[in-house]
Amino acid sequence: MRIRFDLAAVGLTCFALGAACTHFPAARAGGDSPYQMLGQLARVLVIVENEYVDPVDRERLLQGAIKGMVAELDPHSAYMPPDDNEVFKGETDGHFGGVGLEVEAKDGAVIVVAPIEGGPSERAGVQSGDRIVAIDGEPTAGQRLDALVKKMRGAPGTRVRVDVERDGRTGARTFDLVREEIKVSSVTHERMVDDVLYLRLKQFQATTHEELLRAIAAAKARGPVRGALLDLRGNPGGLVDQATAVADEILAEGGVYATTRRGQKVEEVRATPGGALVDVPIVVLVNEYSASASELVAGALQDAGRALVVGTPTFGKGSVQSIIELPLGAGMRLTTMRYVTPKGRMIQAKGIEPDVSVPMPLRGGEPPRERDLDGHLPPRDGLPLAREPRPASSALSPVASSSAPLASPVPPRAPPRDPRGGRDVQLARAFELLRARLPGR
Repeated sequence: MRIRFDLAAVGLTCFALGAACTHFPAARAGGDSPYQMLGQLARVLVIVENEYVDPVDRERLLQGAIKGMVAELDPHSAYMPPDDNEVFKGETDGHFGGVGLEVEAKDGAVIVVAPIEGGPSERAGVQSGDRIVAIDGEPTAGQRLDALVKKMRGAPGTRVRVDVERDGRTGARTFDLVREEIKVSSVTHERMVDDVLYLRLKQFQATTHEELLRAIAAAKARGPVRGALLDLRGNPGGLVDQATAVADEILAEGGVYATTRRGQKVEEVRATPGGALVDVPIVVLVNEYSASASELVAGALQDAGRALVVGTPTFGKGSVQSIIELPLGAGMRLTTMRYVTPKGRMIQAKGIEPDVSVPMPLRGGEPPRERDLDGHLPPRDGLPLAREPRPASSALSPVASSSAPLASPVPPRAPPRDPRGGRDVQLARAFELLRARLPGR
């Protein structure tokens, strides 16, 4: 089964390994066999099993070998053992067992992007910007982010201790949290003055399109909607079919996106007639954390002239990951295509440039983008690229030390009914631009 994620059974040949040995016959010269390196893998496995200082787990070694092979392709392809695959499925469905934290790795630290609304972390007082320094007493330094996230996940009702440091406070604070089933809604909405509907899309999960339609219906039940603000800031992407359905509610016709693979166009997805927001002006908000499927939506609306895009250049993840189910409950995210906007613009390693630039320094300075990741795909066909050197001054935005307000990677949860003059300068500017486009003005 394949799912396109902007986050078939495969047989595996098993080698029967014989008695322990420390020397092997010399390998035959020549690269005529496609299985030559598989033989090398078997040799290394035997040596490790018999000569490593401590006993080893063969399954763990082979799982690691498969993980390494797929991870070598690009930053977004990954082999997922059964436990990881189950967690991934829960995330795309919008529910999982955990403490309700969105986190990121930055400069060697684990930073809380935001506690999930209504979750145990938010109720306990964990805040955006907190640095997680230990989980169950084990320091987080030097550990992979996915491994740390896995430690915080678990069966509802179980406990986990999280130690955090916070700017302006001395020492770490310990939160003793009880895991719950976290159900994440992907759409929030507010009615603003002048009959403007504010829609924030946090990510594209299995229920996003349905949630969007419910939000629009609820807003229209309270009165006419003359325009809409679509806030995609901090949206990391998700399921492509859901992003397509969202764009289709705004586009009456034309393309949504196309995909390419190995220099050839694979498919072109077009909008269908009608839609819940086809007859109102739209302004889209994006920032450095808008990625993947959210860039697809912004690019489609921008190309069609249906929306003004406001904010800062997006992350630049323009690749498609197919989700492939494997035997024994494992799965794989495999990069299979690149996105192209309807006008043929590449998103990969470039991102979407806003029509109206409104810089707003983020907490912690300028974040890395797709082009800063080791092994990222180039915009067009080619080998994965090494990290591009970044100027030393870009580690911290020059305006971050000024009196300008510092923004979170994600927008505020409860925007004001009239955002003009508020601290969120991007939202205020987007609102003013939308008001100028409202019918009757």
